Amino acid sequence: MQTSSDRHEYPAHWEADVVLRDGGTARVRPITVDDAERLVSFYEQVSDESKYYRFFAPYPRLSAKDVHRFTHHDFVDRVGLAATVGGEFIATVRYDRIGAGGAPAPAPADEAEVAFLVQDAHQGRGVASALLEHIAAVARERGIRRFAAEVLPANNKMIKVFMDAGYTQKRSFEDGVVRLEFDLEPTDRSLAVQYAREHRAEARSVQRLLQPGSVAVVGAGRAPGGVGRSILGNIRDAGYTGRLYAVNRAFPEGRKELDGVPACRSVRDIDGPVDLAVVTVPAERVPDAVADCGEHGVQGLVVISAGYADSGPEGRERQRALVRQARTYGMRIIGPNAFGIINTSPDVRLNASLAPEMPRPGRIGLFAQSGAIGIALLSRLHRRGGGVTGHTGVSTFVSSGNRADVSGNDVLQYWYDDPETDVALMYLESIGNPRKFTRLARRTAAAKPLVVVQGARHGGVAPQGHAVRATRLPHATVSALLRQAGVIRVDTITDLVDTGLLLARQPLPAGPRVAILGNSESLGLLTYDACLSEGLRPHPPLDLTTAASADDFHAGLSRALADDTCDAVVVTAIPTVGEGAAGDAALAEALRSAAAAVPTKPVLVVHVELGGLAEALSAAASTAPQAAPGPAEAAAPAAPAQQPPAVRAPEGAHLIPAYPAAERAARALGQAVAYAQWRREAADPGKVPEYEDIDEKGAAGQIAGLLARGQGLTLGAEETCELLGRYGVHVHRALPAPTPDEAVAAARTLGYPVALKATAPHLRHRADLGGVRLDLADEEQLRRAYAELSELFGKPEELRPVVQGMAPRGVDTVVRAVIDPAAGAVLSFGLAGAATQLLGDIAHRLIPVTDRDATSLIRSVRTAPLLFGWRGSAPVDAAALEELLLRVSRLVDDHPEVVAVTLEPVVVAPHGLSVLGASVRLAPPPARDDLGPRTLPAY
Repeated sequence: MQTSSDRHEYPAHWEADVVLRDGGTARVRPITVDDAERLVSFYEQVSDESKYYRFFAPYPRLSAKDVHRFTHHDFVDRVGLAATVGGEFIATVRYDRIGAGGAPAPAPADEAEVAFLVQDAHQGRGVASALLEHIAAVARERGIRRFAAEVLPANNKMIKVFMDAGYTQKRSFEDGVVRLEFDLEPTDRSLAVQYAREHRAEARSVQRLLQPGSVAVVGAGRAPGGVGRSILGNIRDAGYTGRLYAVNRAFPEGRKELDGVPACRSVRDIDGPVDLAVVTVPAERVPDAVADCGEHGVQGLVVISAGYADSGPEGRERQRALVRQARTYGMRIIGPNAFGIINTSPDVRLNASLAPEMPRPGRIGLFAQSGAIGIALLSRLHRRGGGVTGHTGVSTFVSSGNRADVSGNDVLQYWYDDPETDVALMYLESIGNPRKFTRLARRTAAAKPLVVVQGARHGGVAPQGHAVRATRLPHATVSALLRQAGVIRVDTITDLVDTGLLLARQPLPAGPRVAILGNSESLGLLTYDACLSEGLRPHPPLDLTTAASADDFHAGLSRALADDTCDAVVVTAIPTVGEGAAGDAALAEALRSAAAAVPTKPVLVVHVELGGLAEALSAAASTAPQAAPGPAEAAAPAAPAQQPPAVRAPEGAHLIPAYPAAERAARALGQAVAYAQWRREAADPGKVPEYEDIDEKGAAGQIAGLLARGQGLTLGAEETCELLGRYGVHVHRALPAPTPDEAVAAARTLGYPVALKATAPHLRHRADLGGVRLDLADEEQLRRAYAELSELFGKPEELRPVVQGMAPRGVDTVVRAVIDPAAGAVLSFGLAGAATQLLGDIAHRLIPVTDRDATSLIRSVRTAPLLFGWRGSAPVDAAALEELLLRVSRLVDDHPEVVAVTLEPVVVAPHGLSVLGASVRLAPPPARDDLGPRTLPAY
């Protein structure tokens, strides 16, 4: 490693794994003196043209002086990074700090010259772009603010790397060389470029796993049974379209096949490329299997094997070693302890899972961190009868197991682009990177519904095997933030399937107005009540009577759909005596034909013991667009014997979901209405307003001066008022009153009437305990109140009393902002008082808050009617309250050192508001990995 003469020790925190444009991975790390041989070997594999572009002259080999220069760095003024695969260099980048004249210079010079070299075999993979992100982050850490690069005009690829990065740039041409200069401060465009590259790379890495051209099952047993042999059979029986291999070291030398599948003793023995390896061997044998796969060039792994972090500390270390080993070869991992993956596309037909049957193809993507829940989801979406009935097809399924590498974030990146997926359903037991998940969820939800159920919500501990960063936010807060991002958050697996089925089969409702019709008055009334409970606006139910025929249902549904005051229709149906299957089919066709005439409004059915109706309503083998079966479909395995073939619906028809209970239908419809409203609002998210009276520079200087005292501190009253005042948040003045005479003096200063408050921690903000006296009009009342508080609660030094001028009467509220290390900055709002705390009636938004966010935030709490004239009271000044929220959001967003703000109480009057109490805490801001270079989670 580096010698003792180096100015800084080896910066291990610069090491990172990155996903490249083609979906493979590489490791980025600092170059050290131990890399001399690797550097020489790397350079020998670079073409003469690339060498010419790097050095502006023929440069066939590196001299000993060159090798010394390019491997000896001080990690401050001279830094070199390498991208490696399999331990060998595939690209390098370095910077040298320079002064005004371009000569080497030490700090405080803030400019550096940067240069790249990428092996020709790895050009076009996005290696240089990834290295630029990392070397720029290193440079900013070392006080460098600007890069300069000189490039030959013919080196279009490198010019494009710099020009596409999104930084603020200057370009000039002198002496036959293009000179590029660019600031390293991240811009909105550079972040957008970074996120776009991250999206392409991660989506491609999952695509390589879900759409492999060849698969090897490592650990396929010689005898029938066992996990490996079962998965091999599942892949074969699903009609996988690629090449399939069985691998087992225990196979005899001459064995050529297993169950009709080519067999080998090692992946290395396979003649041809292998895109995906499904590893089922015991955990202690997995490292050898991974090494074989890596040496053969396998692109990705699905590790079914257990015995990793799911088994305790020793297994967790084994899991870390597995990830490190796989990434060394550029491979990504699903698992370990995974249930498997499925892709129903006719072009792939891959069932590399423990599910014995291939799900029907369709438009729903499934992600589950639990194998057991994955089985339940597949089963419910596959079967007929019971619960939510009918055929609901799956596009892709991923069970991540311990989620050591590929996570729900990666799968979201893939689904966003996947034309085969219209709805995404996710079962999550932990969210490893809430900030990134929220960002990706918001983008995904704007294009297609994302429904999430969270397991282990109340346990407070992530399931064993899930390595996630800690969050201080309660589950209710995280859920609120997910809803803000457009996530449809549900509580149960049943709700997950119910909601997913509706969204996959029906259009989004334009509003909450619901028509109800059916042949049972009682069932209609139950549905009416259920809709009200979900915040919908149901019309009075239309009773068609028990004598209603299929034609009556058709006419009633047609009228309801034609009604401009109706956004959705729920049809309720009970069995008709004596009609049986023929009656069910007739009714289903009547409903379907009426719904097809108005395809813009969703239709749901609530049925009672009408299995035939539910099947008839489904009337298709999948939720995919119905087309004539092609050759690939014709070759697909037949459906299980117990599942009779379904009749197909007319092409383009919406399938009508059927529910066995009114509550489930109403709950699913309520979720769809809320999501549709979010989609409409997301089209115009609002803006973060500018305020001319904000003193951002002055606040930054004050914060820097305060933090110079220590790593973290809670500000005093004067400092708090000064800092908040710089952002236009003015705190009602309060003066300490350690004695009755000083209380009287304070009141004279402020002017009567005044309030006397005890600010001891156990009494603060607890008016219900009697620690506050209001509307004290003169000295006599003030002295009497002071004596009463002392008699009730103790000596003044225990009470810490203050005197404050009376504020206009209004509604007491609380505004808080906090920076969570995992979720980011969060703004919260609620009404003050014990009832709000008891009921948890607090609303949350991610910072920065827009004007639309602020408007919705104060209306999101259940007690919001108290702000808007409930029971004849005067409405409060909502505009002033929204402005206060926006100013607090700006303060925290502009200065991440402000890690906590509490304004309590904020009394909102009919005209204006008064902030009566405030506290601010400062600390060095937590690291934000979403603003740094792209990296995979560290192992």
